[in-house]
Amino acid sequence: MSTEVVAEVVVRPIRDSDVEALGRVHATCWHETYDHLISAAAFEHLSPRRMAELWTHMAARGEEYNQFAALVDGEIVGFVGSGPARDENPPRERELYFIYLLDAYHGTGIGQKLFDAACGDRPGYLWVAKDNPRAHRFYARNGFVADGAEQHVPFLGEEILEVRLVR
Repeated sequence: MSTEVVAEVVVRPIRDSDVEALGRVHATCWHETYDHLISAAAFEHLSPRRMAELWTHMAARGEEYNQFAALVDGEIVGFVGSGPARDENPPRERELYFIYLLDAYHGTGIGQKLFDAACGDRPGYLWVAKDNPRAHRFYARNGFVADGAEQHVPFLGEEILEVRLVR
């Protein structure tokens, strides 16, 4: 991707009408991000339709949630969501729940635009797969550091080891 693409990106709040496109992009991003961590058999049950159903519920969240989509040429290529901390004893009040961008758009600045829309420079924390070096570099550039907390989380019937990052 060229830097020209970044100039054409639109980052806006997600809409109810986005759920089908978000489902497609979400399913693709999970494949691109977690193929090395989860078996092919686990991914057999992942479908854009299933992910769209998830987004139907998420699109209706309240004002305390920041959920944005990145569009290039009118097509959703990534998304982000943050909101109130979900952990029992959170290190910060705000949590970055997810940020995903299609591989084809990595390195274009779109991921940063999504992050800035949802988080800005506010304190927060997030959980990220321990074996995701690209994400770790992105978060480090944004001031996050590991605080030593780890957790195994269910993912498509299997588990992923996550670490917590805080700023």
